[in-house]
Amino acid sequence: MTFIPLAVACVDTSPIDVADVWSAHPVNFSLLTHGQTQYVAFYDKERRMTVAWRTLDEKSFRLYRLPDPRLVTPGKWSPTQLVWDSHNSVTMAVDSDGQLHVTGNMHCNPLAYFRTTRAGDPTSLTWVGKMIGDHEERCTYPRFLRGPAGELIFAYRDGRSGNGVDYYNRYDQATQSWKRLVDAPLLDGQGRCNAYSVGPIKGPDGYYHLCWVWRDTPDCSSNHDLSYARSKDLVHWETSAGKPLTLPITQATGEIIDPVPAKGGIINGNTKIGFDSSGRVILSYHKYDALGKTQLYNARRDADGWTIVQASRWDWRWNFAGGGTIVFGIGMSPVSLTSDGKLVQTWQHQQYGAGGWYLDENTLKPIGRYRAPPVMLDAVESKFPGMRQRIAADLGQSNDKYLLRWETLDANRDQPREGKLPEPSRLRVYR
Repeated sequence: MTFIPLAVACVDTSPIDVADVWSAHPVNFSLLTHGQTQYVAFYDKERRMTVAWRTLDEKSFRLYRLPDPRLVTPGKWSPTQLVWDSHNSVTMAVDSDGQLHVTGNMHCNPLAYFRTTRAGDPTSLTWVGKMIGDHEERCTYPRFLRGPAGELIFAYRDGRSGNGVDYYNRYDQATQSWKRLVDAPLLDGQGRCNAYSVGPIKGPDGYYHLCWVWRDTPDCSSNHDLSYARSKDLVHWETSAGKPLTLPITQATGEIIDPVPAKGGIINGNTKIGFDSSGRVILSYHKYDALGKTQLYNARRDADGWTIVQASRWDWRWNFAGGGTIVFGIGMSPVSLTSDGKLVQTWQHQQYGAGGWYLDENTLKPIGRYRAPPVMLDAVESKFPGMRQRIAADLGQSNDKYLLRWETLDANRDQPREGKLPEPSRLRVYR
Protein backbone atom coordinates (compact mmCIF):
# COMPACT_ATOMS: atom_id res chain seq x y z
CA MET A 1 0.00 0.00 0.00
CA THR A 2 1.05 3.62 -0.57
CA PHE A 3 0.86 5.83 2.50
CA ILE A 4 0.12 9.53 2.37
CA PRO A 5 3.05 11.19 4.22
CA LEU A 6 1.97 12.88 7.43
CA ALA A 7 3.42 15.89 9.17
CA VAL A 8 7.17 15.98 9.71
CA ALA A 9 9.06 18.38 11.95
CA CYS A 10 12.58 19.04 10.69
CA VAL A 11 15.54 21.37 11.06
CA ASP A 12 17.19 21.46 7.65
CA THR A 13 20.97 21.58 7.98
CA SER A 14 22.15 21.12 4.40
CA PRO A 15 20.94 17.72 3.21
CA ILE A 16 23.49 15.22 1.94
CA ASP A 17 22.98 13.69 -1.51
CA VAL A 18 23.00 9.90 -1.72
CA ALA A 19 22.25 9.01 -5.36
CA ASP A 20 19.74 9.37 -8.19
CA VAL A 21 16.92 6.86 -7.79
CA TRP A 22 14.03 5.33 -9.71
CA SER A 23 10.97 7.57 -9.57
CA ALA A 24 8.25 6.01 -11.77
CA HIS A 25 6.62 4.19 -8.83
CA PRO A 26 7.08 4.23 -5.04
CA VAL A 27 8.76 1.55 -2.96
CA ASN A 28 10.03 1.94 0.59
CA PHE A 29 13.74 2.61 1.15
CA SER A 30 15.62 2.40 4.47
CA LEU A 31 17.91 4.66 6.50
CA LEU A 32 19.89 3.25 9.43
CA THR A 33 22.27 5.17 11.68
CA HIS A 34 24.44 2.85 13.78
CA GLY A 35 27.09 4.43 15.97
CA GLN A 36 29.10 6.76 13.75
CA THR A 37 28.10 5.02 10.51
CA GLN A 38 25.03 5.69 8.43
CA TYR A 39 23.59 3.23 5.89
CA VAL A 40 20.98 3.71 3.17
CA ALA A 41 19.35 0.80 1.29
CA PHE A 42 17.48 1.70 -1.91
CA TYR A 43 16.99 1.04 -5.62
CA ASP A 44 19.10 3.20 -7.90
CA LYS A 45 17.97 4.87 -11.12
CA GLU A 46 18.33 1.53 -12.93
CA ARG A 47 16.23 -0.19 -10.24
CA ARG A 48 19.17 -2.15 -8.80
CA MET A 49 19.33 -2.82 -5.06
CA THR A 50 22.07 -0.60 -3.64
CA VAL A 51 23.59 0.19 -0.24
CA ALA A 52 25.21 3.55 0.51
CA TRP A 53 27.21 4.39 3.63
CA ARG A 54 29.24 7.14 5.26
CA THR A 55 30.62 8.08 8.66
CA LEU A 56 28.66 10.94 10.22
CA ASP A 57 31.53 13.38 9.78
CA GLU A 58 31.63 12.74 6.03
CA LYS A 59 29.66 14.84 3.53
CA SER A 60 29.27 12.17 0.87
CA PHE A 61 28.19 8.55 0.58
CA ARG A 62 29.99 5.59 -0.93
CA LEU A 63 27.82 3.24 -3.01
CA TYR A 64 27.74 -0.51 -3.48
CA ARG A 65 25.34 -2.15 -5.90
CA LEU A 66 24.45 -5.61 -4.62
CA PRO A 67 25.39 -8.35 -7.08
CA ASP A 68 22.66 -10.55 -8.51
CA PRO A 69 23.34 -14.00 -7.03
CA ARG A 70 21.37 -15.82 -9.70
CA LEU A 71 21.61 -16.26 -13.43
CA VAL A 72 18.61 -14.19 -14.41
CA THR A 73 16.84 -14.72 -17.73
CA PRO A 74 14.05 -12.51 -19.12
CA GLY A 75 10.84 -13.06 -17.22
CA LYS A 76 12.54 -14.59 -14.19
CA TRP A 77 12.64 -13.00 -10.74
CA SER A 78 15.87 -11.32 -9.71
CA PRO A 79 16.63 -10.78 -6.01
CA THR A 80 18.26 -7.41 -6.72
CA GLN A 81 16.32 -6.00 -9.70
CA LEU A 82 13.15 -4.08 -8.85
CA VAL A 83 10.04 -4.74 -10.95
CA TRP A 84 6.81 -2.71 -11.12
CA ASP A 85 5.68 -3.68 -7.64
CA SER A 86 5.41 -1.21 -4.77
CA HIS A 87 5.41 -4.03 -2.21
CA ASN A 88 9.11 -4.72 -2.82
CA SER A 89 10.60 -2.60 -0.04
CA VAL A 90 14.19 -2.98 1.07
CA THR A 91 15.18 -2.98 4.76
CA MET A 92 18.22 -3.67 6.93
CA ALA A 93 19.60 -4.07 10.45
CA VAL A 94 22.96 -4.26 12.23
CA ASP A 95 23.63 -7.09 14.69
CA SER A 96 25.66 -6.85 17.91
CA ASP A 97 28.85 -7.79 16.02
CA GLY A 98 28.37 -4.87 13.63
CA GLN A 99 27.41 -7.05 10.66
CA LEU A 100 24.87 -5.52 8.28
CA HIS A 101 21.81 -7.58 7.25
CA VAL A 102 19.88 -6.54 4.11
CA THR A 103 16.68 -8.01 2.67
CA GLY A 104 13.92 -6.94 0.32
CA ASN A 105 12.53 -7.01 -3.23
CA MET A 106 10.03 -9.73 -2.34
CA HIS A 107 6.31 -10.04 -3.04
CA CYS A 108 5.51 -13.73 -2.84
CA ASN A 109 9.11 -14.44 -3.89
CA PRO A 110 11.89 -16.61 -2.44
CA LEU A 111 13.75 -15.01 0.46
CA ALA A 112 16.33 -12.45 -0.72
CA TYR A 113 18.85 -11.99 2.08
CA PHE A 114 22.41 -10.62 2.27
CA ARG A 115 24.82 -10.28 5.22
CA THR A 116 28.27 -8.72 5.49
CA THR A 117 31.33 -10.80 6.31
CA ARG A 118 33.33 -7.76 7.48
CA ALA A 119 31.67 -5.55 10.09
CA GLY A 120 30.92 -2.07 8.79
CA ASP A 121 31.88 -2.91 5.20
CA PRO A 122 28.87 -3.12 2.82
CA THR A 123 31.16 -4.26 -0.01
CA SER A 124 31.34 -7.58 1.85
CA LEU A 125 27.57 -8.12 1.62
CA THR A 126 27.18 -11.76 0.66
CA TRP A 127 24.17 -13.63 -0.62
CA VAL A 128 22.92 -15.91 2.14
CA GLY A 129 19.54 -16.77 0.66
CA LYS A 130 17.87 -18.90 3.26
CA MET A 131 17.52 -18.25 6.99
CA ILE A 132 15.72 -21.36 8.18
CA GLY A 133 15.02 -22.96 4.82
CA ASP A 134 11.36 -23.84 5.43
CA HIS A 135 8.50 -21.60 4.30
CA GLU A 136 10.80 -19.16 2.51
CA GLU A 137 9.59 -19.50 -1.07
CA ARG A 138 6.75 -16.94 -0.97
CA CYS A 139 8.03 -14.12 1.25
CA THR A 140 6.55 -10.62 1.62
CA TYR A 141 6.80 -7.74 4.12
CA PRO A 142 10.26 -8.40 5.62
CA ARG A 143 10.95 -6.56 8.89
CA PHE A 144 13.76 -6.50 11.42
CA LEU A 145 13.04 -5.68 15.07
CA ARG A 146 14.60 -6.11 18.48
CA GLY A 147 13.54 -8.58 21.15
CA PRO A 148 13.40 -7.94 24.92
CA ALA A 149 17.12 -8.63 25.35
CA GLY A 150 18.09 -6.65 22.25
CA GLU A 151 18.28 -9.77 20.08
CA LEU A 152 17.73 -9.40 16.35
CA ILE A 153 14.31 -10.62 15.17
CA PHE A 154 13.12 -11.05 11.58
CA ALA A 155 9.42 -11.17 10.66
CA TYR A 156 7.79 -11.89 7.30
CA ARG A 157 4.68 -13.29 5.67
CA ASP A 158 4.79 -16.66 3.94
CA GLY A 159 2.07 -16.96 1.31
CA ARG A 160 -0.08 -14.49 -0.50
CA SER A 161 -2.83 -12.01 0.19
CA GLY A 162 -5.84 -13.95 1.42
CA ASN A 163 -3.78 -17.06 2.21
CA GLY A 164 -0.68 -16.51 4.33
CA VAL A 165 0.99 -16.93 7.72
CA ASP A 166 3.37 -14.73 9.75
CA TYR A 167 6.70 -16.18 10.90
CA TYR A 168 9.27 -14.77 13.33
CA ASN A 169 12.96 -15.76 13.35
CA ARG A 170 15.66 -15.04 15.96
CA TYR A 171 19.33 -14.48 15.10
CA ASP A 172 21.76 -16.59 17.17
CA GLN A 173 24.79 -14.35 17.52
CA ALA A 174 27.06 -17.15 18.73
CA THR A 175 26.43 -19.40 15.72
CA GLN A 176 25.63 -16.58 13.27
CA SER A 177 22.53 -18.44 12.18
CA TRP A 178 18.78 -18.00 12.34
CA LYS A 179 16.29 -20.07 14.32
CA ARG A 180 12.54 -19.87 14.69
CA LEU A 181 11.56 -17.62 17.56
CA VAL A 182 8.68 -20.05 18.17
CA ASP A 183 8.00 -23.28 16.31
CA ALA A 184 4.55 -22.21 15.11
CA PRO A 185 3.60 -19.16 13.06
CA LEU A 186 2.38 -16.19 15.05
CA LEU A 187 -0.67 -15.48 12.86
CA ASP A 188 -2.23 -18.11 10.59
CA GLY A 189 -5.18 -17.69 8.24
CA GLN A 190 -5.43 -21.48 7.86
CA GLY A 191 -5.76 -21.26 4.10
CA ARG A 192 -8.89 -19.13 4.28
CA CYS A 193 -7.39 -15.66 4.87
CA ASN A 194 -4.27 -13.88 6.06
CA ALA A 195 -3.51 -11.31 8.74
CA TYR A 196 -2.12 -7.86 7.91
CA SER A 197 -0.42 -6.81 11.12
CA VAL A 198 1.07 -3.62 12.56
CA GLY A 199 3.76 -4.03 15.22
CA PRO A 200 4.84 -5.53 17.48
CA ILE A 201 5.44 -2.14 19.10
CA LYS A 202 6.81 -1.99 22.63
CA GLY A 203 4.68 0.26 24.78
CA PRO A 204 5.38 2.17 27.98
CA ASP A 205 3.70 -0.68 29.89
CA GLY A 206 6.47 -3.10 28.86
CA TYR A 207 4.24 -5.11 26.54
CA TYR A 208 4.74 -5.64 22.83
CA HIS A 209 1.46 -4.65 21.15
CA LEU A 210 0.21 -6.11 17.87
CA CYS A 211 -2.94 -5.34 15.89
CA TRP A 212 -4.15 -6.67 12.57
CA VAL A 213 -7.04 -7.12 10.16
CA TRP A 214 -7.93 -10.36 8.41
CA ARG A 215 -8.24 -10.39 4.62
CA ASP A 216 -10.04 -13.10 2.67
CA THR A 217 -8.82 -12.51 -0.90
CA PRO A 218 -6.42 -10.32 -2.88
CA ASP A 219 -9.30 -7.80 -3.11
CA CYS A 220 -8.52 -5.13 -0.51
CA SER A 221 -12.22 -4.60 0.22
CA SER A 222 -12.28 -8.08 1.84
CA ASN A 223 -10.44 -6.82 4.96
CA HIS A 224 -12.38 -7.32 8.19
CA ASP A 225 -12.21 -7.67 11.99
CA LEU A 226 -9.77 -5.39 13.79
CA SER A 227 -7.85 -7.71 16.14
CA TYR A 228 -5.23 -7.46 18.90
CA ALA A 229 -2.70 -9.38 21.01
CA ARG A 230 0.13 -8.50 23.38
CA SER A 231 3.28 -10.13 24.72
CA LYS A 232 6.09 -9.49 27.19
CA ASP A 233 8.67 -11.57 25.29
CA LEU A 234 7.35 -12.06 21.72
CA VAL A 235 7.00 -15.77 22.52
CA HIS A 236 4.05 -15.96 24.91
CA TRP A 237 1.00 -14.05 23.70
CA GLU A 238 -2.26 -13.08 25.37
CA THR A 239 -5.43 -11.05 24.92
CA SER A 240 -5.82 -7.56 26.35
CA ALA A 241 -7.46 -9.17 29.40
CA GLY A 242 -4.43 -11.41 30.01
CA LYS A 243 -5.92 -14.63 28.64
CA PRO A 244 -3.12 -16.80 27.15
CA LEU A 245 -3.28 -17.43 23.42
CA THR A 246 -2.08 -20.66 21.84
CA LEU A 247 0.05 -20.16 18.73
CA PRO A 248 -0.67 -19.79 15.96
CA ILE A 249 -3.35 -17.18 16.55
CA THR A 250 -6.19 -17.78 14.12
CA GLN A 251 -9.35 -16.00 13.15
CA ALA A 252 -11.24 -18.20 15.61
CA THR A 253 -8.90 -17.67 18.58
CA GLY A 254 -7.73 -14.06 18.26
CA GLU A 255 -9.25 -11.16 20.17
CA ILE A 256 -11.51 -9.11 17.88
CA ILE A 257 -11.71 -5.47 18.96
CA ASP A 258 -14.17 -4.27 16.33
CA PRO A 259 -15.99 -6.88 14.17
CA VAL A 260 -15.92 -4.74 11.02
CA PRO A 261 -17.31 -6.91 8.20
CA ALA A 262 -15.73 -7.38 4.78
CA LYS A 263 -16.50 -4.35 2.60
CA GLY A 264 -17.01 -2.42 5.83
CA GLY A 265 -14.41 0.27 5.10
CA ILE A 266 -11.41 -1.05 7.04
CA ILE A 267 -8.15 -1.64 5.19
CA ASN A 268 -4.73 -3.07 5.90
CA GLY A 269 -2.01 -0.45 6.20
CA ASN A 270 -4.32 2.01 7.94
CA THR A 271 -4.33 0.54 11.43
CA LYS A 272 -2.08 2.36 13.92
CA ILE A 273 -0.87 1.74 17.47
CA GLY A 274 -0.45 4.60 19.94
CA PHE A 275 -0.55 5.26 23.69
CA ASP A 276 -2.00 7.85 26.05
CA SER A 277 -0.29 9.50 29.03
CA SER A 278 -1.21 6.52 31.25
CA GLY A 279 0.42 4.06 28.85
CA ARG A 280 -2.90 2.63 27.67
CA VAL A 281 -2.82 1.29 24.13
CA ILE A 282 -4.96 3.04 21.49
CA LEU A 283 -5.70 1.51 18.07
CA SER A 284 -6.61 3.89 15.24
CA TYR A 285 -8.39 2.84 12.04
CA HIS A 286 -11.27 3.77 9.75
CA LYS A 287 -14.51 2.12 8.68
CA TYR A 288 -17.92 3.08 7.31
CA ASP A 289 -20.41 4.65 9.70
CA ALA A 290 -24.16 3.99 9.75
CA LEU A 291 -24.59 6.31 6.75
CA GLY A 292 -21.87 4.59 4.74
CA LYS A 293 -19.33 7.41 5.15
CA THR A 294 -15.67 6.71 5.95
CA GLN A 295 -14.82 7.78 9.50
CA LEU A 296 -11.73 7.60 11.71
CA TYR A 297 -12.08 5.69 15.00
CA ASN A 298 -9.89 5.25 18.08
CA ALA A 299 -10.18 2.19 20.32
CA ARG A 300 -8.58 2.17 23.79
CA ARG A 301 -8.19 -0.69 26.23
CA ASP A 302 -9.69 0.62 29.47
CA ALA A 303 -10.07 -1.24 32.74
CA ASP A 304 -13.47 -2.70 31.83
CA GLY A 305 -12.78 -3.44 28.16
CA TRP A 306 -12.34 -1.65 24.86
CA THR A 307 -13.78 1.82 24.36
CA ILE A 308 -14.36 2.72 20.69
CA VAL A 309 -14.89 6.38 19.82
CA GLN A 310 -15.65 7.93 16.43
CA ALA A 311 -13.28 10.86 15.93
CA SER A 312 -14.29 12.30 12.54
CA ARG A 313 -17.55 13.57 11.06
CA TRP A 314 -16.62 13.48 7.38
CA ASP A 315 -19.22 13.57 4.63
CA TRP A 316 -17.30 11.34 2.20
CA ARG A 317 -17.00 7.65 1.44
CA TRP A 318 -13.72 6.12 0.29
CA ASN A 319 -14.59 3.24 -1.99
CA PHE A 320 -11.62 0.94 -2.44
CA ALA A 321 -11.44 -2.48 -4.05
CA GLY A 322 -9.24 -4.74 -6.15
CA GLY A 323 -5.67 -5.95 -5.90
CA GLY A 324 -2.25 -4.39 -6.22
CA THR A 325 -0.82 -1.38 -4.42
CA ILE A 326 -3.40 1.39 -4.17
CA VAL A 327 -3.15 5.08 -3.37
CA PHE A 328 -4.76 5.78 0.00
CA GLY A 329 -7.60 8.29 0.13
CA ILE A 330 -7.13 8.73 3.89
CA GLY A 331 -4.05 8.53 6.09
CA MET A 332 -3.65 9.10 9.81
CA SER A 333 -0.99 9.03 12.50
CA PRO A 334 -1.13 7.00 15.69
CA VAL A 335 -2.43 8.88 18.71
CA SER A 336 0.58 10.42 20.45
CA LEU A 337 1.58 12.91 23.13
CA THR A 338 2.98 16.38 22.59
CA SER A 339 5.93 17.61 24.61
CA ASP A 340 3.50 19.16 27.11
CA GLY A 341 1.53 15.93 27.50
CA LYS A 342 -1.48 16.60 25.29
CA LEU A 343 -3.07 13.81 23.26
CA VAL A 344 -3.04 14.55 19.50
CA GLN A 345 -3.65 12.90 16.15
CA THR A 346 -3.01 14.06 12.58
CA TRP A 347 -4.59 12.99 9.31
CA GLN A 348 -4.61 13.61 5.58
CA HIS A 349 -7.72 13.32 3.48
CA GLN A 350 -8.36 13.20 -0.25
CA GLN A 351 -11.25 15.66 0.06
CA TYR A 352 -10.36 17.74 3.11
CA GLY A 353 -6.58 18.05 2.93
CA ALA A 354 -4.41 17.80 6.05
CA GLY A 355 -5.54 18.30 9.61
CA GLY A 356 -5.27 17.24 13.20
CA TRP A 357 -7.01 17.44 16.54
CA TYR A 358 -6.44 17.38 20.25
CA LEU A 359 -8.20 14.50 21.98
CA ASP A 360 -9.79 14.58 25.42
CA GLU A 361 -7.90 11.89 27.30
CA ASN A 362 -10.97 10.82 29.26
CA THR A 363 -13.40 10.51 26.34
CA LEU A 364 -11.05 10.28 23.30
CA LYS A 365 -13.28 12.84 21.57
CA PRO A 366 -11.70 15.68 19.57
CA ILE A 367 -11.68 18.92 21.56
CA GLY A 368 -9.84 21.32 19.31
CA ARG A 369 -7.79 21.77 16.18
CA TYR A 370 -4.16 20.69 16.31
CA ARG A 371 -1.74 22.38 13.93
CA ALA A 372 0.99 19.92 13.01
CA PRO A 373 4.55 20.98 12.13
CA PRO A 374 5.38 21.64 8.45
CA VAL A 375 4.95 18.72 6.08
CA MET A 376 7.56 19.49 3.43
CA LEU A 377 11.31 19.17 3.83
CA ASP A 378 11.69 20.91 0.47
CA ALA A 379 9.31 21.75 -2.33
CA VAL A 380 8.89 18.99 -4.91
CA GLU A 381 11.70 19.56 -7.39
CA SER A 382 10.45 17.53 -10.32
CA LYS A 383 8.21 19.26 -12.85
CA PHE A 384 6.77 15.93 -13.97
CA PRO A 385 3.01 15.84 -13.20
CA GLY A 386 2.02 13.79 -10.17
CA MET A 387 5.38 13.61 -8.42
CA ARG A 388 5.33 13.49 -4.61
CA GLN A 389 7.91 13.46 -1.86
CA ARG A 390 8.59 10.19 0.00
CA ILE A 391 10.05 10.09 3.51
CA ALA A 392 11.64 7.32 5.56
CA ALA A 393 12.51 7.70 9.24
CA ASP A 394 15.80 6.50 10.67
CA LEU A 395 15.66 2.86 11.78
CA GLY A 396 18.63 3.38 14.10
CA GLN A 397 19.45 5.65 16.99
CA SER A 398 21.69 8.67 17.21
CA ASN A 399 21.90 11.98 19.04
CA ASP A 400 20.58 13.70 15.92
CA LYS A 401 17.38 12.81 14.08
CA TYR A 402 17.75 11.90 10.42
CA LEU A 403 15.26 11.47 7.58
CA LEU A 404 15.53 10.09 4.07
CA ARG A 405 13.74 11.93 1.23
CA TRP A 406 13.13 11.32 -2.48
CA GLU A 407 10.38 11.84 -5.07
CA THR A 408 8.23 9.42 -7.09
CA LEU A 409 4.91 9.09 -8.81
CA ASP A 410 2.08 7.39 -6.93
CA ALA A 411 1.54 3.64 -7.07
CA ASN A 412 0.04 2.15 -10.22
CA ARG A 413 -1.53 -1.08 -8.93
CA ASP A 414 1.87 -2.74 -9.44
CA GLN A 415 1.49 -2.48 -13.23
CA PRO A 416 4.00 -0.99 -15.72
CA ARG A 417 3.39 2.58 -16.76
CA GLU A 418 3.10 3.43 -20.42
CA GLY A 419 4.41 6.52 -22.14
CA LYS A 420 6.96 8.99 -20.87
CA LEU A 421 8.39 8.35 -17.41
CA PRO A 422 9.89 10.90 -14.98
CA GLU A 423 13.61 11.42 -14.71
CA PRO A 424 15.31 9.85 -11.67
CA SER A 425 14.98 11.87 -8.47
CA ARG A 426 17.68 12.73 -5.96
CA LEU A 427 17.79 10.71 -2.76
CA ARG A 428 18.96 12.82 0.21
CA VAL A 429 19.53 12.50 3.95
CA TYR A 430 18.30 15.35 6.17
CA ARG A 431 19.16 16.12 9.78
